[in-house]
Amino acid sequence: MKRWHYLLGIPVVLILVLQLVPNELPTVENNNPGDLIGSGIVSDEVANLLKTACYDCHSNEPSYPWYAHVAPSSWLVAKDVREARQELNFSNWEDYDMLDQLGKLDDIYSEVEEGKMPLGIYTIMHPSAKLSEEQKQAIVSWAEEAMDIIAESEDE
Repeated sequence: MKRWHYLLGIPVVLILVLQLVPNELPTVENNNPGDLIGSGIVSDEVANLLKTACYDCHSNEPSYPWYAHVAPSSWLVAKDVREARQELNFSNWEDYDMLDQLGKLDDIYSEVEEGKMPLGIYTIMHPSAKLSEEQKQAIVSWAEEAMDIIAESEDE
């Protein structure tokens, strides 16, 4: 009987000790005047899709689930959000120059079309973020149209 206490107690103690290791989740900022959705190039339908499938990692407005506050999963969440924001941050859309915006839209187009985004590990924990074929097509079509809008506005 004592063996079982040790076999169960050691992992519990280890998990409790892991909670003492500091981890800083990227900050949440709800006031983002340079956000993509406020730019005027996103329909309400696509904005809702982006909010549901992309914004938790690719914006300053993540909605952290409970496991984002428990080590060791909190370390993975923090790492993934930091890396995602470095790659593309919708909250800072207006800070990108025209060529960067076009490049980001091209990346969105290809990543969503190829099914690389949102990540599979994310959709397992967030089933509502899993995009249907129609939703993927809506984002892909929007990205293509947005590239045209941005390129045309530069020509004017």
